[in-house]
Amino acid sequence: MISLDVATITLAKGQHETCEDGMCLFEAYNQITRREQTDACPPGVSPVLHIYGMRLNDVLPDDRRQELKRYLPNGTDVLAGTAGDGLDGVRAWMALDWLIRVYAPAWLDLAGLAGEASALRNLAPVTDSATAEAARLAGAAARAAAWDAAGDAAGAAAGDAARAAAWAAAWAAARDAARDAAGAAARDAARDAARAAARDAAWAAAGAALAPTVARLQDSAIALYADLITGGVS
Repeated sequence: MISLDVATITLAKGQHETCEDGMCLFEAYNQITRREQTDACPPGVSPVLHIYGMRLNDVLPDDRRQELKRYLPNGTDVLAGTAGDGLDGVRAWMALDWLIRVYAPAWLDLAGLAGEASALRNLAPVTDSATAEAARLAGAAARAAAWDAAGDAAGAAAGDAARAAAWAAAWAAARDAARDAAGAAARDAARDAARAAARDAAWAAAGAALAPTVARLQDSAIALYADLITGGVS
C-alpha cells in the first residue's frame, strides 16, 4: 500500500491513462493498494461490489461522486476480503430488491401512479426465487400501467421522463427476476442497479420537477453500496 492522501483525491468519471488525468474509484483504489493505473477488480474485492462501485462512480454527478472516497483504503479497507465471502448471491438479490421496491416506485409516484408505486413498495423483500417471481409479476403490471399512462399525458416533460424511467425500471426488474442469483447474474443485478441509481444526467433536461426524486435516489444508491458490502448485516 502506498502513501496517497485520500483527502486530496478528486474522483472523476470514466477511465484515465494516468493519475494526472484523473482517477475513478477503483483506479484510485488500485493506485493505493498496488501502484497500478487500472480500474480492474482488485484482488480480494467482490466482483459484484466492483461492478456496482464502478457504475455508481460514473452515474453520480461530480459532487456526489466524492462521497465514494470513504471506500478507499485509508487506515481501514471495508472492501478488502469481500471476494469469495459467500455474500455475492445475497448482494444480487439486494440490488434487484432495490430496483423493484425503491427505484421503480419513486418514478411511478412522479408519474402519478401512486397505487402501482405502493404495490411495489409493499412487496416482500426480494431474497429468493419465490419473492423474485412475485416481484416479476408486480413489475410487469407496473410496467403496463406506466406504458398506458404515457399515452394519456401528452404533456409535461417531468411526467414523460418519469413514465419512461418507471417503465425502464419495471422492465429491468421483470427481466432480472427470472435470473439465478449466482455468478454473472449477480454482477448483472449490481450493474443494473447502479446504472439505474442516479440517471440524473438523463432526466436533468426535464427540469426541477425531477430534482428531488433524483437526489433521493442518489442518497439511496450510495447507502445501498454500504449495505451491499456487509450483505445487509449492520
